[in-house]
Amino acid sequence: MPSPTLKRTVIITLSGFTLIAATAWFNTVLFASEPHPVMKQIEADMVLVEGGQFEMGSNLTEASKAETPARTVSVDSFYISKYEVTQALFESVMGSSMSYFSDPNVPVNNLSWQQANYFIEHLNTLTGANYRLPTEAEWEFAAKGGNQSQGYTYSGSNNIDDVAWYSGNANNRAHPVGQKKPNELGLYDMTGNVGEFVIDAYDEGFYRYGPTDNPNNAQDSNVGLAHKSVRGGSFSYDDTLSENFRRDFASQNILMADMGLRLVRDTE
Repeated sequence: MPSPTLKRTVIITLSGFTLIAATAWFNTVLFASEPHPVMKQIEADMVLVEGGQFEMGSNLTEASKAETPARTVSVDSFYISKYEVTQALFESVMGSSMSYFSDPNVPVNNLSWQQANYFIEHLNTLTGANYRLPTEAEWEFAAKGGNQSQGYTYSGSNNIDDVAWYSGNANNRAHPVGQKKPNELGLYDMTGNVGEFVIDAYDEGFYRYGPTDNPNNAQDSNVGLAHKSVRGGSFSYDDTLSENFRRDFASQNILMADMGLRLVRDTE
């Protein structure tokens, strides 16, 4: 409880007029509990992505059917983490992980889309926050640098070695986060290292008939093999399969040694 002195009434007489000045209660935020240490750690690394429009997908001949056609898409502002979720963060919430490449600074790996969402549920219960996976559109917009995009092939460069751990340099393993150069928004490892689950169900035809304003193909399914979209390539992908527009998928309950996640949250 605040001190009684914080709520008092002072009567001031000035030129025959009585002015009553009353101090109000401090904003309840000032008396709220301190954010959970895990939340403080996460928020220190969150980057604001201002909403905007961008070209999602590709019309290049090497693009797959699922990656075409290119279309203009708009997304609202959101926050996204600079880094993929590390094992240290994951295990601070869940107690342990089944990561194949074990190291606190390496992205959590060897998990399924369902396990990624289970972690987020526990994280939100622990912190009172509302973190989630990004949509495919949010992910691609951020990977391309948002409104600061320079039009790079990969996330932050036309030279994949500058920004990514991929099949040509990763020695077939995940690496600690943040070792390569960031992209235009200051995001690391958006290309390579571990692939990143998004919230969307994988639909090969979604670019042809889906909405263009905040597109979101999230679908609940009890079918274990239901396909969910994965973005960003990974340490096992070639450079020719790692461009920003590339899409892949994984069954929602299958553990993947080269898959992980990145947190986002709404601005409100």
